[in-house]
Amino acid sequence: MRPVTERDIRASFINCSKGETQRLSMPRDFTQSPWEDLDFLGWRDPGAPERAYLVAERDGSFVGIALRVTSGSSRGFTSRSMCSLCLTMHTSGGVALMTARRTGEAGRQGNSVGQYLCTDLDCSLYVRGKKKAASDGAIDESLSLPEKVARTRANLFAFLAKV
Repeated sequence: MRPVTERDIRASFINCSKGETQRLSMPRDFTQSPWEDLDFLGWRDPGAPERAYLVAERDGSFVGIALRVTSGSSRGFTSRSMCSLCLTMHTSGGVALMTARRTGEAGRQGNSVGQYLCTDLDCSLYVRGKKKAASDGAIDESLSLPEKVARTRANLFAFLAKV
């Protein structure tokens, strides 16, 4: 992903109003993000933990979506869940259902789509081995790193297309 500015981020959102984009909290230190290792910039709102944001580069422009994080009951440490983008396994709250209001008339009627995502939205770093899940959630698979990255990006773009 190429580096993104605050202006780019605020202009990229497709499923919320301009007022909402002006009020959203920017990620801390996002200018120092490891851009070459990111497929998207994702962050949780520190002032409102049930809100999260995701900005990805697609076809040369940025696309951002606002997400709602469900607060499900905490399951035991031995229970595992898988992120639907990066396919990393996490224990105890490492994955949450995040929903995005759809764009257009469907969104105005209250329709949304959801995915199970890493709660910290660091999918790109998990795929590249730059960050480890608490449970060492790596799945033993024969795909190369470029193939894993391509799969994660395909999953991401499929989710964005549903929004």
